[in-house]
Amino acid sequence: MTRDTLEQNQIPVYFATVLLAVALGLLAPSLAPGLGALVTPAIAVLMYAMFLQIPFLDLRQGLSNKRFMAALLLANFILIPLLVWALTRGLVEHPAILVGALLVLLTPCIDYVVVFTHIGKGDSRLMLAATPILLLLQLVLLPVYLGLMLGAHSGVVVSVGPFIEAFVCLIVAPMILAVLTTSLSRRSKAVSAWNDAWAWLPVPAMALVLLVVIGSQITSVVRDIDLLTPVIPVYVGFLLLAPLMGMLASRLFKLPAMTARAVTFSASTRNSLVVLPLALALPEGIRGLAAAAVITQTLVELVGELIYIRLIPALVKSTGR
Repeated sequence: MTRDTLEQNQIPVYFATVLLAVALGLLAPSLAPGLGALVTPAIAVLMYAMFLQIPFLDLRQGLSNKRFMAALLLANFILIPLLVWALTRGLVEHPAILVGALLVLLTPCIDYVVVFTHIGKGDSRLMLAATPILLLLQLVLLPVYLGLMLGAHSGVVVSVGPFIEAFVCLIVAPMILAVLTTSLSRRSKAVSAWNDAWAWLPVPAMALVLLVVIGSQITSVVRDIDLLTPVIPVYVGFLLLAPLMGMLASRLFKLPAMTARAVTFSASTRNSLVVLPLALALPEGIRGLAAAAVITQTLVELVGELIYIRLIPALVKSTGR
């Protein structure tokens, strides 16, 4: 099997992994603590593998397409937060699932969105080049959005310390290590070979993360399904409306079809696997339900992506030259 074959078949791999994780979690719930202990290291490995594929050292190239970047930032950091605020107003009486929903819906995906963009006939090269900007901006803006949208009546006290620790361990450290590795690979054959070996790992690493995350949390989702019911219409609403935000931003900046599809996929795809440890770092009284809310979004989104990869190419046509 070649690396291209593995990447082209990663969606079936992910869905098979999800089914396996659900079966494992429900049939062998005693394994949940062990799988849960693997969540943080598995995500750290995934992020390192993904960051090695991101052209941090060529970031200027991704920034050169100003209309694309403007539309991408408008969609993800203005239009989507407004949509999320409107959709989540019905959750203010459910603080645990509110914070879980906000965590996941306010953070644009930086990993498998590149895959879905490619399958959906969008410009995956531009999407990949833009991921560092999406990552850095969501790090800065997520606490701001949470402070504004949780409000004084939510009853949720978000501790800054665990958030900072999770961001440092899961995002900042792997990102710095990846940048150093990429820089050294240009001068060392050994490091270059290391880089080439890791280029095979994003798909297996993503599958591993799906396995340990869903396998460790699915019993909580099933157990709390009655409590999670209010958030499901929110996720379905986001599934239907988020692409419209991407399409609107693309139309405003008159993007060509492939670029507009990239913006639309980015607006519609969320960073659920990376924010899960942030949900698990919340105060004890709400962390379990918040984490279950994040996992629920993952399951809804995976189904939605199958629709997107067929519908978005058909709907998003050229709006510019």
